[in-house]
This record gives sequence, C-alpha cells and structure tokens, in this order.
Amino acid sequence: MIPCLDVAGGRVVKGTRFVDLVDEGDPPELAERYAREGADELVFLDITAAPEGRATLLDVVERTARRAFVPLTVGGGVRTVGEMRDVLRAGADKVSFNTAAVSDPALVSRCAARFGRQAVVVAIDARRRTDDGTDREPAWDVVVKGGREATGVDAAEWAQRAAELGAGELLVTSMDRDGTRAGFDTALLRAISSRVTVPVIASGGASGPADFVAAVVEGGADAVLAASIFHRRIHSIAEVKRVMVAAGLPVRAA
Repeated sequence: MIPCLDVAGGRVVKGTRFVDLVDEGDPPELAERYAREGADELVFLDITAAPEGRATLLDVVERTARRAFVPLTVGGGVRTVGEMRDVLRAGADKVSFNTAAVSDPALVSRCAARFGRQAVVVAIDARRRTDDGTDREPAWDVVVKGGREATGVDAAEWAQRAAELGAGELLVTSMDRDGTRAGFDTALLRAISSRVTVPVIASGGASGPADFVAAVVEGGADAVLAASIFHRRIHSIAEVKRVMVAAGLPVRAA
C-alpha cells in the first residue's frame, strides 16, 4: 500500500489526468501521517522537475524523509548517476526515472550497476491509443515530461526493456484513469505484468478498496498506489488493507 505525493512548488498537489492541480498539503506532514496510518512505502514525485528542466527539490525530500520511517521512492528531474546519488543521500531508498530513462535507456543500467537494481524504479505514464476500429488488442503509448509529451513508444514493450536494462520495479500509471476514480486500468497492468518478472506498482484511478483488489487479482500488480482518496480521507489505508486481507491477499497489517 503506497500513498503518492505528487509535488509541485514544494507542495503536494493532485489533479485529473495530470492537469487541474489542486493543493493537498505539505509533503513532510502528509508523509508522517501516512507512515503513522500504516503505509508500507511512500512515493514522492517532483512532477514539474522534468518539464522545467531542473533537478529534484532535495531540501523537500530531506524534510520528508526525516518525518516518515518507511521506504521512500523519489522521482522527478533525476538525469544522471550523480543526481541519483544526491537523491539517495537526501533520504530516498529508491529513485524513480521516467523522462530521463526514455531519453537515455542506458541510464537505467548505469544506475543499477552503481546502486543495485533494487534502488532503481522506472515510472511509466501510459495513455491508451485511440481505438482504430479493428479487433487488435488495446495498446498504450508512453508519455513523458509530466504528461506533456507523447513518445509513440509502446508501454508494454518499454516496460519489458526497462526491466531487462536493470529496473528493479515498474511504477505504471494510467493517464486515462489518473484522478478519475474510475478504477485502475487492469488491462494495462496485465499487459505489462505478463511480460516482466519485476514488481509492478499500479497507479491511476483508485476509487475504493475493491479497485486495489482488482489491480492485484486482475491486473497482476504487486503493489498499489493512490493519492487523492487518501489525501482527502475518502478511504483510509487501514480500511483498504482490511478489504484486501478479506480477499485473501497477503498484506502487512496497518
């Protein structure tokens, strides 16, 4: 169970399909709250770093890491081995790459060789291709720079390559479902989880506890991530975990 902190301008924000961002609070305060409420991990994404061409806000990462004693993944604006080192020194346990990994796939291998693949996460923001009226299986394209730039790269193929390059985890976000509370895109998750052996984290669209169960059972995800339903106290971490346990899924007690 992984609450996500999307950070812009030093504040946690949340939008719908990566736009219409609304302020949700202070990253360290939310991180402390979620750790206290039973989060297994936290993800901190500096969502404006790549579009603005700058590095991650290390001071905010440091303050967040000091308040939450659970594993912390940090992403956004990390483009080199040296910048990954800086983020780890600021308190992160793992570092997530998205735009930089697509631009320079060998970066994944260099970072895995230096810090171990367990510390390297490749984030994949995927948008479903427009239905062309054929009977072909659905497909998704990778989008980078905070959802601003389409790449034309097939998401499932990129996921497989990223794992082969050394990614220890894949954070898969459905742009179509992000912030909609329409449920995780289990077809997207299954398309990726069926092709890789590394853990897949489901992101984008959580509405209630049943969606988390579906992400694992139907989508093959190994972990589930959400933001707005936790930020706005629509559901608690403990509530979601109880439903997952009732469904027979192995979950650490909140």
